[in-house]
Amino acid sequence: MNYIVTIGIEIHCELKTVTKMFSGAPCSFGRKANTCVNEIDLGHPGTMPCVNQEAVAKAIQACTALHLEIDPLVKFDRKNYYYSDLPKGFQITQQFHPIGRNGYVTIHVDGESKKIRINRIHMEEDTAKQFHLSTKTLLDYNRAGTPLIEIVSEPDMQSGAEAQAYAEAIRQTLYYIGVSDVKMEEGSMRCDVNVSLRPEGSDVYGTKNEIKNLNSISNIGKAIDFEVERQKKILESGGVIEQETRRYDDKTGETILMRKKEGNVDYKFFPEPNIFPIRLDAEWIKDIQDHMPELPEERMARYQETYHLNDHDIHILIANKEMCQFFEDAMQTSSNAKGIVNWLLGDVSGWLNKNNASIETCNLKPEALVKLVKMIDEGKISSAQAKELVEDLMAGKDPEESAKEKGLAQVSDAGALEALVQSVLEENPQAIEDFRAGKDRAVGFLVGQVMKKSKGQANPGLVSQMMQEKLKQYQ
Repeated sequence: MNYIVTIGIEIHCELKTVTKMFSGAPCSFGRKANTCVNEIDLGHPGTMPCVNQEAVAKAIQACTALHLEIDPLVKFDRKNYYYSDLPKGFQITQQFHPIGRNGYVTIHVDGESKKIRINRIHMEEDTAKQFHLSTKTLLDYNRAGTPLIEIVSEPDMQSGAEAQAYAEAIRQTLYYIGVSDVKMEEGSMRCDVNVSLRPEGSDVYGTKNEIKNLNSISNIGKAIDFEVERQKKILESGGVIEQETRRYDDKTGETILMRKKEGNVDYKFFPEPNIFPIRLDAEWIKDIQDHMPELPEERMARYQETYHLNDHDIHILIANKEMCQFFEDAMQTSSNAKGIVNWLLGDVSGWLNKNNASIETCNLKPEALVKLVKMIDEGKISSAQAKELVEDLMAGKDPEESAKEKGLAQVSDAGALEALVQSVLEENPQAIEDFRAGKDRAVGFLVGQVMKKSKGQANPGLVSQMMQEKLKQYQ
C-alpha cells in the first residue's frame, strides 16, 4: 500500500537578548554552571516576572520576516505542568494568544519551490540544561528563563528533504535578521518533528509521533526517513500507530520511545496571573518593521539583478552570513563579482576548511582579495600563479608584494612568447603532423609545452592564440 507522509515542525529558538525573558539575569552560553541566575529564575517565593521588551521586539522581527500577522495585545499563560528543569515547576508561555499567526516560508527542493505555512509564533521561557548521569541528574539553571520563540508550522511537508529545507530556511532567516544565533550545536535552535502516515486517497490524518530535540539539519532528515519506514512496517503488518514522543539516536540512526504522548489537558493551561496583558504601541511595532535588516531572499534577488551571479553560487554564498558580508565589502572596490565569488567559494573556503577557520577570524582582507583578482584580470599573474599566493593572502600579506617576492609575473611580451612558441614547434614535429591530421588535442599539448618551458609564467591566452596562428602555416 502507498502512504502519504505528513510532517509538521515545531522550532524552538533562543532569542539573542542580553537578559532573560522575565528576569534581569544575563543570558549566556558556556559560563560556569548556575552563575547566571537570580531569585526569579530560581522561583523564590514572592518574586514576580517582568517581560523583556527586547525579547518582544525580536519576536516582532521574526513574525515580520516570516510574514505573520502580529497581535498587538501580548498575553501570557501558565503551562501548569511539573517541570523538573524549571525551579518554579511551571512554564510561562503564550498558549492562547501567540504574538503572531498565519505566516509562511518558501522552500526550494529539487528545483521546485513550495510555500510552507506557519501556524503561529509564540514567546516563552527556556528550561534548565539537564545532565543525566548513571544514578542522578544534574541541573544547570543558567539557561532557565532564556527568551524563546516557538515557531509552529502547518503539516505541509511530505519528506525529510522538505523538512530539512524548511528548518534551514527558518534558521537562515532568523540568523540574517539577528533574532538568534541559531547555533543548533549549542541548543539555541532545537526542532521537534511530528510525523504521520495515511493511506493514499484518505483525507484523515494518521496518528502522529513526535521526535524531540533534533539538534542538526541533517538529523532532521535522517530521523524522519527512519520514522516513516518504522511506521510503514507497523501499518503493513496490521499494527496500530500509538501517539508517542520519541527521540533520535544518531549513533544507531533510529528513533527511540521516550513516553506515551500527553495531551493539552495534562498541561492545565490557564492565564498567567502575575503578568497583566500588554497593549503594544502601533508606532513602536511599525518602527521595528521599518528598520528590519535585509532578508536572505531579498539579498538573493539583489545579487541576481546587480551582480548577475548564478543561483548555485548565490545559494552557497547566502548560506554563510559572514562570507556574504565579506563579499559585500569587497564589492565596494571591485567590478568583478564573479571573480570574487569564485575565489571565496573556491580557494578561500578550501583554506578555511583545511585550517578549521572562519572568514571573520582569518587575516584575509577584502581589499587584498580585490587586488589579487584585479592582478589576474590585468594579466599580471595567471590563475595558476595566483594559487601560489593563497597562503600569503590568508596570512594578511599584500598579493602584489608576495608575487614580487616569489618572482611571479605573467609573461605577455609578444616577442618573448613567439620565441617560446617557435621553439616548442621545432621540438615537437610529431605534434604538428597530428594537427595536420585533424587531431585538435595537439594544440593543447603544444600550449602545455610552452607553459612548461616558461615555468607557468607565459600568458596562456596569448600562447594559445599564437600557437593556432603558427599551426595554420603548416596546413
